[in-house]
Amino acid sequence: MLTDLSSEEGAELLRRWRLILGPAAEDGLASGAATSEESGDQQGQHRPVLGDRDRQRDGLLEHLYGREHAKRVYETGGPRRAGRESSGLSVPQWLAGVRALFPRSTAETIQRQALERYGMRELLVDPEVLRQAPADLETVRLLIQYRSLLSDTAMGEARRLIRKVVAELEERLTRRVRNSILGPRLRQEHGGARMLSNLDWATTLRRNLKHYQPELGVVIPERLWFWRRQRRWLPWDLILLVDQSGSMLSSVIHSAVVAAVFHGLRVLRTRLVLFDTRVVDVSERVGDPVELLLGVQLGGGTDIAAAMDYACSKVETPRRTLIVLVSDFYEGGNPATLVQLTARLHQSGVALLGLAALDDRGNPDYDRPLAAQLAAAGMEIGAMTPDRLADWVGETMARRG
Repeated sequence: MLTDLSSEEGAELLRRWRLILGPAAEDGLASGAATSEESGDQQGQHRPVLGDRDRQRDGLLEHLYGREHAKRVYETGGPRRAGRESSGLSVPQWLAGVRALFPRSTAETIQRQALERYGMRELLVDPEVLRQAPADLETVRLLIQYRSLLSDTAMGEARRLIRKVVAELEERLTRRVRNSILGPRLRQEHGGARMLSNLDWATTLRRNLKHYQPELGVVIPERLWFWRRQRRWLPWDLILLVDQSGSMLSSVIHSAVVAAVFHGLRVLRTRLVLFDTRVVDVSERVGDPVELLLGVQLGGGTDIAAAMDYACSKVETPRRTLIVLVSDFYEGGNPATLVQLTARLHQSGVALLGLAALDDRGNPDYDRPLAAQLAAAGMEIGAMTPDRLADWVGETMARRG
């Protein structure tokens, strides 16, 4: 059954084909739409196939995929297209436009093809491009995934950009983590842990005014006052097991930041373990998430059972141990062994959480049958934002005292 191109359904069909086929198809598709309307009053008028926003998308697609046409023209010696030359976009402008106008999954596909299929290496190797690139998670993912392409100069810019994004994530998460685990500050009581987040600035300044140094123009305090927190804990152990297969990159980034924030709490002894078919304990580097991320080895197989077995060996006080497994649960090792280890840990008193994703995105792809077996063995299963993970850790600690 043929679609009436003058209908709403037909207009949407034309729009999609126009974006697929590119500018060369503009006149033909517009003529087709006009022909289907010849029985009405609009005979001879070519209705625009694309609206303003779609024309912006079209310009971004043509900037990349127009290279394919140019390459074929060069190879065959055919005529060039009139009026269809480069959009004149800079790489940072193009990159920002792709992320603003396309869904995230589509934007990631376009970026990957730009690098792998069309050789747009200036996305990564030009320090000036990196200086202007959007400082966001999308860029961090790109830089980590293709860091082997970076020159020494570009690597310096990449570190600066990654450090900026990581610092913003840490700042946003730190207060939530402290409130979830330590509780809010008690504004009526002093004597809390001597850390900057607990410092009572007003009392400290007021009671040290007598130590003002006129020649320096500053107050040099002899004593600091700190607010007490609502909750006090015996030390707990938190073991983060993170799958570093390529599909888990977003979760790896957030896990590194979360581990750094947890590491800053004295009440938590945080251990970060990355795994594929090998298990690598990177706890000594957890204080520097930037260098940790630049050392991540993406891809390869997955042996979740081996990672869980390693976690078992590090449990000292089961009732005060939290194990968080971040993985898509596609097990390349022995699923039966993984389920048995999970059941053993649960029975010993360890709190277990399995996350199919630890980021701000939804609808993770994971092995649901295996996840269901782990849930039956005693592991909570879900997908969380870093904020929600902080709440889970605090709630579990509070529930167990």
